[in-house]
Amino acid sequence: MHALQYPITLPADYDMEIIRHRVRTKGHLLDDFAGLGLKAYGVRERGVDGSAVNQYAPFYLWADPQAMNRFLMGDGFRGVVRDFGRPVVRHWQGLFFARGPAAGATPRASSRRLVSLPEDRDPAVAVEEALAEQREVARQDGVHSTALALDPRHWELVHYTLWEEAAPSSAGERYRVLHLSAPGVDRLPRGRQW
Repeated sequence: MHALQYPITLPADYDMEIIRHRVRTKGHLLDDFAGLGLKAYGVRERGVDGSAVNQYAPFYLWADPQAMNRFLMGDGFRGVVRDFGRPVVRHWQGLFFARGPAAGATPRASSRRLVSLPEDRDPAVAVEEALAEQREVARQDGVHSTALALDPRHWELVHYTLWEEAAPSSAGERYRVLHLSAPGVDRLPRGRQW
């Protein structure tokens, strides 16, 4: 499993209806994309849920790395580049995925928390502690699904959770989910990934 995200920060006065329209008209195009586990079309709006910015920030979990590459070199991502410029694409190696008690519901929110591992911290110990935390998150009421992934270049963990309703403020950056494409969610490995 691989996690991927390209947050696109927009001007403070940007009309977020443009993004909502984009997702309404194009979100379904990945509903059957082979190799995609799930894509959450997330947005943050300035002044909502503690956000200081307007941002379009889709988050992906890929069951197949070749599919991820096919997407990045394909027409869908070309459209993103055409409309917003080429964004920085964040990428993490999957460590954990689990469905929560609200897995049958349509998620309306998500949260993302980035954790940098200090140089003097044993990565294996830090990952084991993060895995234990993510297992607890997976059992919380309102959790659709949750994932943990690692960027070993920067030694950074990403905790990502989809929520049936609002994400708690303690969960990190909070997003509204405008659409969920999940053609291969059943192909995402469950639990620990190594």
